[in-house]
Amino acid sequence: MPPMQTSREIMAKVSESAAYLAGRFPADPSIGIILGSGLGNFKSRISIDLEIPYSEIPHFPVSTVEGHSGRLLFGTVSGRPVLAMAGRFHFYEGYGPDDVVFPVRVMKRLGVQTLLLSNAAGGTNPDFSVGDVMVITDHIGLATVNPLLGRNIEELGPRFPDMSEPYCRELVAKAEEAAAEHGLQIRKGVYFGVTGPSFETRAEYRMIRILGGDAVGMSTVQEVVAAVHMGMKVFAVSIITDMGIREEENRITHEEVLEAAAQAEPRLSLLLTSLIEKL
Repeated sequence: MPPMQTSREIMAKVSESAAYLAGRFPADPSIGIILGSGLGNFKSRISIDLEIPYSEIPHFPVSTVEGHSGRLLFGTVSGRPVLAMAGRFHFYEGYGPDDVVFPVRVMKRLGVQTLLLSNAAGGTNPDFSVGDVMVITDHIGLATVNPLLGRNIEELGPRFPDMSEPYCRELVAKAEEAAAEHGLQIRKGVYFGVTGPSFETRAEYRMIRILGGDAVGMSTVQEVVAAVHMGMKVFAVSIITDMGIREEENRITHEEVLEAAAQAEPRLSLLLTSLIEKL
């Protein structure tokens, strides 16, 4: 893992990135969106005004995982200004926690107040099926590295942020309302965050289920912790792309995960679009 940065270094980079982006597109988006593995086609729902490769943004990491295009999108969804990440960064790519959450901090500096996240996840709840859309109501992040380790950055948030409601109940209720209006079946559950990049062993899947996880994935938790630390409202959803509690001969590949995500994406896109209309 890269060496931990000082709070001064982090904020200097956040400020420089935000200033660059504000200079390119001076709008004030209040909604941020982070699109996970295989879910980048949601960009078709965005009326895009400006598209910037991560490689052009000062201090931005670069996506290295298939299914993450690595572009920042400014535009509108249902008339609401949004700032969307087509692809995110993961701890398992070799990035430190500060790098993983860096875009979230830049979003906040640009005026984002509500953060919507999506991911592909393995199901550990035996009642779930591949292709299910699960609204995350809570998470277990003990198997990940907390991005707030080190000296607290007081201008971002408190030393000990409350995490009793990391996923805004009001947004969850609005999502349920939107799903009902469109006849979409959704699940609700607890997301268990791990570092990856290896998929879990059968014993680990069983342990995660025993500990209360309904789905497991390699992202999201660090971003959510950073967002809550800064006072942002958060909503997150998983597409169940494989089942950890499964037949003995069934193996999991990243290609199958991407395929399952692509098949379920139209329903997720409709849910997110309808939710944005209600914000």
